[in-house]
Amino acid sequence: MSESTVSSRTAQAPRGLMLVLPALVAFQAISTDLYLPALPAIGHALSASVEQVQLTLSLFLVGFGVAQLVWGPASDRWGRRSLLLIGTALYALASLACMLAPSIELLIGFRVVQALAACSGVVLGRAVVRDLFEPAAAARVLAYLGTAMALAPILGPVLGGWLTVQFGWRATFAALALFGAVAFLGTLLAVPETIRRKDPTATRPRALLGNYATLLADRRYLARVAVAALGYAGIFTFISGSPLVLIDAVGLRPDQYGLCFAAGVLGWMGGTFAAGRLNRRLGLAGLLSLGTRTALAASLLGLLLALALPPSWPAVVLPMFLFMAGAGFTLPTAMALAIGPYPEKAGLASGLLGFLQLAFAALVGLVVSASYDRTAVPMMAILLLLSLGNLLMTRPAAAERDRSSR
Repeated sequence: MSESTVSSRTAQAPRGLMLVLPALVAFQAISTDLYLPALPAIGHALSASVEQVQLTLSLFLVGFGVAQLVWGPASDRWGRRSLLLIGTALYALASLACMLAPSIELLIGFRVVQALAACSGVVLGRAVVRDLFEPAAAARVLAYLGTAMALAPILGPVLGGWLTVQFGWRATFAALALFGAVAFLGTLLAVPETIRRKDPTATRPRALLGNYATLLADRRYLARVAVAALGYAGIFTFISGSPLVLIDAVGLRPDQYGLCFAAGVLGWMGGTFAAGRLNRRLGLAGLLSLGTRTALAASLLGLLLALALPPSWPAVVLPMFLFMAGAGFTLPTAMALAIGPYPEKAGLASGLLGFLQLAFAALVGLVVSASYDRTAVPMMAILLLLSLGNLLMTRPAAAERDRSSR
């Protein structure tokens, strides 16, 4: 696709839509990061164990991942806009239910409902990008969206920590309900229908299974999904492990933890912004290689610091910053590469990618919490293993891309 064509298609995207998209694709980040500082307070208030509280995070991701298998093909059949309106409205209601939950069991249940609604924004937001842009341009747009949506995990833990200290943990879910209401209003006012041709067979069982079989038989798709899944699992290792290490082992207050997490997410913002700027110069394979090697170096540094020093916030934040920067290169690129070859099934491809990515991350989160020993060693060791796996998978993902483009 020529640069002029890309610019033309970019110009056709409504300005309001480009303002709403970062909020839609940030649903998962804000839903996890804003309430992270409240995890210990939730456990104390509801008399719940660490494992039970962790389920509010891990089962959220499981529900989020499974629901993508529904939202994706459903949007290929009925379109993006109407389903986004349903999803954002349901999210606001589920967040209110979480705020009022009287027990950890009900909170876990409402978090699952919240997840089912939240994934509509992420899946359909990526599908909207694919509707409007070809793969190379989509990678740039997703990277720049990643830069914008980084405000959610930067401000989320800071706001969540402040709300927890000032008003208690329930205030974090009140903030999420407000976020859902604003996203609904933005969708209503600024998001048009972007799908070019709806597929009336997209949700029929035989066609759906056949489409999934096509994706799962595509080595290019699987390699790129693996890169995205391993990279995101590394991010989730920090998301699920850092509250335990920094609040429990180091002794930071929830609001102090929010600042540390925000500092780490600045790495993601820098990585995604640099990826958008370097997209044409390095190519998509170059972005994957640079990002994966940066993440591997960061995880190795983190493990060495954890082995050599007692737990401290600098020994966690510095590796987190570097790892997030590497992930900022790899994740948007891998997603654009995976979805790009399937313009007629963008919702389905986006949904399956999200399901595989988040289901794997949820399993990793359970391992992180189960292996916690009041040090950062288990968290950093898991991160290193994930980074090594990602380095191995980046090569076939890039090689397959090169062969497929010839």
